[in-house]
Amino acid sequence: MYTDDARVLGLIGTTFRAAGLPSIRVTVPAALAERAVAAWEQDDAGELDDARVPERPEDPAARLQRHRAGALALIGLSITESGKLDADGNTVVDLSPELVGVAMDAAGDHLRR
Repeated sequence: MYTDDARVLGLIGTTFRAAGLPSIRVTVPAALAERAVAAWEQDDAGELDDARVPERPEDPAARLQRHRAGALALIGLSITESGKLDADGNTVVDLSPELVGVAMDAAGDHLRR
């Protein structure tokens, strides 16, 4: 029922990516900024070693989880490279609209639990 709507949304997203939208300045609470940086710094080599991981199709839920973990790590990278502490000890950083969108989608799922 929603397949065509999802496809059209994907096409709209493609045009947004091509448009080169400006970064969005956000404030990340200190504890969450630390977790994002830790996600960037963690060693995923064991998980990515093709010799140890049997090849199998990835289900949609696992793909979404992996995508969100990658977005968290990229937020951590942005914090590491250009984050600034504000007067309250939180981190202010400019993020791509795509990373902000992924985080907001994850928030929607988190709030439904």
